[in-house]
Amino acid sequence: MIASPKLKTDTALQKDATMPQENVTFAFLLTLFAGLSTGFGSLIAFVARTTRTQFLSLALGFSAGVMIYVSLIEIFAKARIALSSAYGDARGYWVTTIAFFGGMAIVFIIDQLVPSFENPHEPRMVEEMGKSTSDIKKMELQRMGLFSALAIAIHNFPEGLATFSSALTDPALGVSIAFAIAIHNIPEGIAVSVPLYYATGSKKKAFGLSFLSGLSEPLGALIGYFLLRPFFSEAIFGILFASVAGIMVYISLDELLPAAEKYGEHHLAISGVLSGMVVIALSLLAFV
Repeated sequence: MIASPKLKTDTALQKDATMPQENVTFAFLLTLFAGLSTGFGSLIAFVARTTRTQFLSLALGFSAGVMIYVSLIEIFAKARIALSSAYGDARGYWVTTIAFFGGMAIVFIIDQLVPSFENPHEPRMVEEMGKSTSDIKKMELQRMGLFSALAIAIHNFPEGLATFSSALTDPALGVSIAFAIAIHNIPEGIAVSVPLYYATGSKKKAFGLSFLSGLSEPLGALIGYFLLRPFFSEAIFGILFASVAGIMVYISLDELLPAAEKYGEHHLAISGVLSGMVVIALSLLAFV
């Protein structure tokens, strides 16, 4: 049997897989909290005069550390236990691994569909709010603003499913993941609100659009839940959890760590990563 710092019995796992409705409200509220933090980032962009780059670098590194550790140590292990129970040890391990990289592939494909110059995950500074845009045509600004809002909505969709499904099966684990994704969404809100402000010339419209785009996280959670609910089983639970682990590791490596280094510097970002790993490790040990 697979070793894990927090193993559940097969009976408990099966109960998680077949009775997820017990934690639906709590899981949805956590996902909503994570999504709404995008709007909080937008508020920071309009209130702050300068970007606190060192804080953002540490926070993004911390978020990446939490997500990487919990994905590889906790979520992947739970997925393997469920799939080994459903398919046997060898086949279950294969399915877990394929689902893990499948989750990565989902986010990779989404990234390829979003033009890089409109990608909201590119770090932007609050100071850019006062930058002159007289040399850019209004139509181009509107296109960039709308695409920025659409891009963040698309990116947040799998993140919402990741937060929701984790909280659905393990509320304590869901809190950690929601917290990490919320940290990730704050600078994302800054990055989105800046071009939207360029596009509309209105702080209210920029905040409203970026706020609405963050709501794609709970929307993704609900759609994923209702689509999978009729088919929920131990095997589906395992595949979903392994995919979630892949999604979060990809987000950490492709978005959080590069952004942390751009906002700060290498050792500051790594300090955040290590701090995040230590904190989430201690929190998981507290529930053993």
